[in-house]
Amino acid sequence: MRGWRRKPVSSWKIVGAVSKPVAKAALVAQEFAADWPDDWVVTAMEIAEDRPDDWTFEVYLDRKPSKADIAKVTALFEDEAPELRAEKLPDSDWVSESQKGVDPIVAGRFRVRTPDHSPDPSAIEFVIPASQAFGTGQHATTAGCLAMLDLMKRSGVGIRNLADIGTGTGLLAMAALRLWPNAAATASDIDDVCAGVVADNLNLNGMRAGPRRGALLMTIADGMEHSLLQARAPFDLLIANILAGPLIELADDFAASVSARGNILLAGLLETQEAEVRRAYRKAGFRLARRMVNGDWSILWLRKRTAW
Repeated sequence: MRGWRRKPVSSWKIVGAVSKPVAKAALVAQEFAADWPDDWVVTAMEIAEDRPDDWTFEVYLDRKPSKADIAKVTALFEDEAPELRAEKLPDSDWVSESQKGVDPIVAGRFRVRTPDHSPDPSAIEFVIPASQAFGTGQHATTAGCLAMLDLMKRSGVGIRNLADIGTGTGLLAMAALRLWPNAAATASDIDDVCAGVVADNLNLNGMRAGPRRGALLMTIADGMEHSLLQARAPFDLLIANILAGPLIELADDFAASVSARGNILLAGLLETQEAEVRRAYRKAGFRLARRMVNGDWSILWLRKRTAW
């Protein structure tokens, strides 16, 4: 799921302790906050495995938060606003620090690790440095998409032309190419830093960049209006691990870009948001093929109907 970014040194965060339901409600509220700064990054997670209902809610920004900044975060909480405080982070990349020493992620036949872990030749493996943009496989939505892609392949789905919208590190596009190595593949993201990240990861994982089959062509685009995406459509697999709001807004555009009987893999939506997302895609001409729930997050595999 897009949302985390490579952060500069000397960052700050606004942090507070919350319950799990309060954290989930605030995540939804932030998604629909019209004036939310694009460079503020929101995370929420449980404090410890043996305390599943105790969560921490954090907002990362690259300057010392003002009283108005803290008030903006407080507004995400309706009647149960936590006590929020500002904390200065060490002079280091907070994504790297937060993921340092994390174990590899295993999802289906896939294994995603950082360079400091040993390889496993029995798995379909990817090396993604922890210091990069969001999409290292640690988030439940990314791991869920990997598992769903593996399920699609095991179910006999054949893919010749795929796209990954909001690609981040390029992980899901690369994973799909490993499963369908003769496919044409396109990846896009709104963040221009991702172009270099994807290029580095293709090289690190021994994969090719470019327009030919078996290679990944990367572009920077907001939505589906970009000429490259339009030229390479229709896709028989479209992956979008973003957020529920944009997924709903893009339903018709995605439908226009997916071939008859084509597949779409959606993630980045909380389970509580699933009904609204499915309703939008049902209206756009898709039916549910399979769904998974990973933690609080839904992963949806939909297929385009051939007739209304």
